[in-house]
Amino acid sequence: MRAAPAIRNAMTIDVEDYFQVSAFAPHIAREAWPSLECRVEANIDRILGILDAGQAKATFFTLGWIAERYPAMVKRIVAGGHELASHGYGHLRASDQDRAQFMQDISSSKAILEDIGGQAVQGYRAPSFSIGPANLWALDALHEAGYRYSSSIYPIQHDHYGMPDAPRFAFYPNGKDGLLEVPITTVRLMQRNLPAGGGGYFRLLPYALSRRMMRRVNREDGQAAIFYFHPWEIDPQQPRPEGIGLKTRFRHYVNLSRMDQRIQALTRDFAWDRMDRIFLGQP
Repeated sequence: MRAAPAIRNAMTIDVEDYFQVSAFAPHIAREAWPSLECRVEANIDRILGILDAGQAKATFFTLGWIAERYPAMVKRIVAGGHELASHGYGHLRASDQDRAQFMQDISSSKAILEDIGGQAVQGYRAPSFSIGPANLWALDALHEAGYRYSSSIYPIQHDHYGMPDAPRFAFYPNGKDGLLEVPITTVRLMQRNLPAGGGGYFRLLPYALSRRMMRRVNREDGQAAIFYFHPWEIDPQQPRPEGIGLKTRFRHYVNLSRMDQRIQALTRDFAWDRMDRIFLGQP
C-alpha cells in the first residue's frame, strides 16, 4: 500500500523590521523609522536561502512601507516562487483605524505590492492579528478591496489580541461568496485553544513540543498547519532600544539565536507551500 501524501502546511513570514513591532510603538516614534538601521533585507535573503535549501515555498505578508524601500527584495521573493501578500502599509493595527483609514491602508499596500511584484496580491494579515469581535467589518472591507483571503484572526486568549471563540480552521465568516479567513494553528486541550503556529511561543517552547503539536493537527485533525514568523526573529544581533519593559524584552528576544536552526528543522520535518495554493486551490 502506498503511503498517503504528506499534508502541505503553510509557511508564512510577516515582513517587517524590528523597530516596527507593535510592542515597541511607545518607545520608537514612526517619524524615526527612516533614520533607523534597517536589517530586513539581509534577513529576508537568509530566509530565502533556508527555504530554497529545504525545497519549501512560502507566503510573505509584506508591509507596503518595506516594499517601497526594498523593491529588489520583493522581486527576489517573487522570483523564488513564493506568494506575495499584504501586511498593510505601515504596520497600523486594524483595530486602531476606522473603516475609511483601513480601506486606504489595505488598498495602497495592495497596489504597491502588485506594482513591484508583478503578481496579484490576494492575501492579507493584520498587524498583531488585530481583527476581532469589535471590528469584523474589516473582513468586508478586505473583500471589497479585492482580497480573497485573510489570516488575521487568532483563535486564542492573549493580552494584546485574539478571538478564542473563532473557528480553529479556515472558514468563511460571511458565506462562501465572501472572504476566506485562515487562522494561525492551535491545538485544543482542556477546552482551550493553545498556540501552535509560531511567534514567540515557538521560540519559547522546546522544538519537539511544537513539532508534536503541528503533527497532531496534521494527523488527528487532518488539517494544514499555518506557521508564521518574522525576519527579525532570526537576527539576534539586531539593535536593542532602550527603555523596553521586562515582559516585552522577554517576548521579543527569547531564543532568537535558536530560530535559524529551528526554521531549518521545520523544512526537514514538514511539507510546506504557499497559502494561495493550499487554500485557494491555485496551481
